[in-house]
Order: sequence, then C-alpha cells, then structure tokens
Amino acid sequence: MELLSPAGGKEQLEAAVSFGADAVYLAHERFNMRAGAQNFSDEGLHAAVAYAHSEDVKVYLTLNTVPHNDEIKEIPQVIETAADAGVDAFIVSDAGVFSLCRRYAEKTDIHISVQAGITNAESAKLWHSLGASRAVLARELTLSEIADIRADIPADMQLEAFVHGAMCMSMSGRCLLSDYMTGRDANRGDCAQSCRWKYALCEEKRPGVYYPIEEDGRGAYILNANDLNMAAYIDKMSQAGIYSFKIEGRAKSAYYTAVTTYAYRAAIDSYLSSAGKAYAPEGWILDELDKISHRAYSTGFYFGRPTAAQTYETGGYIRTHQVVGIAGEYSGGLLKVSQRNRFFKGDTLNCLEAGRKPYNIIVKRIFSMTGEELECANKAAEDVLVDCGGQEVGRGAYIRREI
Repeated sequence: MELLSPAGGKEQLEAAVSFGADAVYLAHERFNMRAGAQNFSDEGLHAAVAYAHSEDVKVYLTLNTVPHNDEIKEIPQVIETAADAGVDAFIVSDAGVFSLCRRYAEKTDIHISVQAGITNAESAKLWHSLGASRAVLARELTLSEIADIRADIPADMQLEAFVHGAMCMSMSGRCLLSDYMTGRDANRGDCAQSCRWKYALCEEKRPGVYYPIEEDGRGAYILNANDLNMAAYIDKMSQAGIYSFKIEGRAKSAYYTAVTTYAYRAAIDSYLSSAGKAYAPEGWILDELDKISHRAYSTGFYFGRPTAAQTYETGGYIRTHQVVGIAGEYSGGLLKVSQRNRFFKGDTLNCLEAGRKPYNIIVKRIFSMTGEELECANKAAEDVLVDCGGQEVGRGAYIRREI
C-alpha cells in the first residue's frame, strides 16, 4: 500500500515527506493540471527529487493536461528535464504525451491519469500493453467495479484511486464549464471552479427576474460537489485491489498536506497492523480531517451512486481551526513561534507534530523577540517566544486555535 500526497510547492513537499508520505506527485511549471499552484522550475525539480529520494520518498510528475498542437512540440524538453532529475514516473492522460514519454524517457514509468477516464479492465489492459505500469482509476467507480477490474488485469499493473479531497462535478475532471464561462481551460490546468458558483433560473424575456431552483428562492449551488473522505474505509479500498491511496490537493496549503498525510498515514498503518481484526481508525484521525478547511464530506461513488454527493446551500468551506503559528526552537522553557494568525495569552492551542498524536498546550506568557511581554501575538510572519508551561513542542509543528 502506498500513500501518495500532493506537493504543489517546496513547502508542501516538505510537509508531505515529514508527515509520512510514501510518494508525492508534483509538477513542472508547464503542462500540469494546477496552473495556480507554485509548482517547480527546472532547478527546483532537480532539488525536489533529490530531497524526496534522500528520504526514501518517490516522486511522480504530472503531465496530464490536454495539450494543443502548438504546445505538444514543447513537451519533450520537460520530459527530458524530469527524467534527468530522476522522477519515478510520469502521470499522463493524452496519448500523444504518452508516446513522447516513451520516446524521450523510456526507462521512466508511466501512470495513466484519472483524466483518461479508465472505467473498465479493457481500457486498463490496453494502456498496460502500451507500457503503462499504473492506472489512476476514474472517480466514478464503485469498490465492487474496482475489484472486478483488479481481477481482470495483469498482476504487475498497479491501481491508484483518490482517498481524500475535492471532487469534480464532471467525469473525472474532464470539464468544459470553466472554459466556456471564463475562457480558463480546466483541461489545461486553469479551472475557475465555475461549478462552485451560485446559480438561479432566469427566463430570457424577464431579465433580472430569478426563479428559484430550490424552494427557498436564494438560488442553489446545483453543481457543487462535496469533498471525498474515505479514512473510515481504508480496509475496503485495499480489499478492492487499490495499491496507491491518493490525496487530492496540489493547489492547497502545506498545512492541508501535513494534516491529510498524517491522518491517512496513521489510518493505513492502523489497518496494516490490525492483524485480521476489524479495522476502525482512532477518533483523532477523523477529527484531524475535520480541522482542515473542507466542504461537507462524502464517500463519492465508492458505495454506489451517491445520494449525498452535493451541497446545494453553499459553495463555501467548513472551518473549525486556524493555524496560528509554526513551532521553531524550544529552549530555556520558551518556544519560538513564527506567527500566522493571532493568538492570546491564556489560549489553549492544539499542536500537530510528526511522530506524536495531536496534543494541547496552554499559552502561559508571550514575549517579543526583544523580551517585551505581550498579551496578544498579532503580527503575521513575525516571531515570538511562548511560555507553554514547560511542555516541549517539536520544531515544525503546526500550532492551531479553534475558531
């Protein structure tokens, strides 16, 4: 079993590695499905792969856009750069890009992206016959269908599926809505998330008169898919034949990457050590996934056609916790904290630290770096010293406040 985490930039990569990913997926600055992410330059890609490999973490490069003819000629350079950096696999959806990967990086594995829409064994076997080593399955499959595919494909072809994150309302992300409405092509990495907007019905000859799609007349988020959360069903996903458990979120923060990676690392390890007993994740694992900004959760299509896969009332996020700082050095009873949001003397804060279950600290006192005692730390990106009552906090821990 492999835990595959998103790495939209250097900080996210470090979070994924620190909090337990077996592999990361990231992108070059060009030809990837998250144009809004930080991504990696030529030099940055070499450094990222070297760092990940030094920690025994694999690196997969996404090349899964749908390039037009004037762009396809530029892709070989990216392929050669990535191969030279030592990436472990390319993730592709376009047959032309697949062919170029085979030509310019013949020793590098190729994974077929979710955008290819693999929903049956024949499709998987075709890609395998061409040289693909893994299929990232369409999100619209049930666990039963996945088990059938696993039973009917070569044993050396791995299956990957999403375990957590945002869901697209279109077939495995192949959407024209953003391009049609805003000129931003989702299939080339520039989605405007038009499906998250609020919609109402308007009759052509009555401009400005909006007819409710829902009974309350406020309009409705009729295309707004809920987020996926399968932490409670790791056992069923594994038993269906899924090898790689993929967390969505290359456009999201390092904190999101840390929390989701840590929670699913613990969930997978718990399942692997269950020794035949019924699998059930510890409560803190599910609680952690509620502490990140998210839409209402669902289990997607895994258990059949969803009956609660969309939220019509809002396109926004649920937020219960806010990162207030990143832990630095602990010395002389004081913790150095790099502020992100304000917190106060007397606050009870929650810490996420690699290697420990989440734990609380109480802010006894706060000092500026010049020694002035403060009632509140309220200057983002500045450092302060915190008296935690003698409780040590490891460097790099995320410090959070309930909101």
